[in-house]
Amino acid sequence: MFARTERLLLRPGWQEDAPALARAIGEEVVVRNLSRAPWPYGEEEAQAFLSLPLHPDQPRFLIFARTGGAPRLVGGCGISPSPEGALELGYWIARPYWGLGFATEAGRQLVRIARAMNLPKLGAGHFVDNPASGAVLRKLGFRPTGKVARRYSVARGGEAACALFEEGDGDGSNAVTPMRGRIGGDEDFREHIRLMAA
Repeated sequence: MFARTERLLLRPGWQEDAPALARAIGEEVVVRNLSRAPWPYGEEEAQAFLSLPLHPDQPRFLIFARTGGAPRLVGGCGISPSPEGALELGYWIARPYWGLGFATEAGRQLVRIARAMNLPKLGAGHFVDNPASGAVLRKLGFRPTGKVARRYSVARGGEAACALFEEGDGDGSNAVTPMRGRIGGDEDFREHIRLMAA
C-alpha cells in the first residue's frame, strides 16, 4: 500500500532503505521518544526492522518528502497494538525535519487509511517529556484521555510516563485547539504528573 499527500509519499520500507533509515532515525533525541526502537540505532537495527512481517490490519510506512529529485526519507508512521492490546497510531520524524508539519500531514493520511480499512478507533500516546508529539495528536483530532501509563522504552532502558490519547471524530483536518484551552489542559496535566512523581 502506498499513499501520497501534498508533500509526502508514504510507502512500506524495503531492505534497500536500511542506510537511509539508519541515518534518519539514528539520533538519540529521536529514538528515545519511541517505545520499541533501540539505541544506538544503526544499519543492522534498520535491516531488522525492515525484515519484520507486515500485518494486513497494521499498516506501516516510511515517510518520504517529495522533491524535484529523489524523495528524502524524513520519518516513519504506522498502526500497531499498544501494550494494552488496542491499536495505536505512532510516528517519528528525523530531527532536521521537525517543525515542518510532516508528522501532522502523515498522521492525517494514516487516520484516513485506518478509516478506509474500517479499523476501530485508534489510540495514541506520547512520553510526557515530548510535548511536541501531544501537539501533533491534538492537531490530528485525538483527545487526551486524562490517563498516564508507564510505558517501556527500549532506547531509554526503562519505563517512562506516557500520556494516552483517543481518536476523535474525523481526521483532524478541521481540528482546532484554542490556545487558552490547550494551556489549561497542559497545566492540569503537569499537575497530574507532579502528583504522580511525589
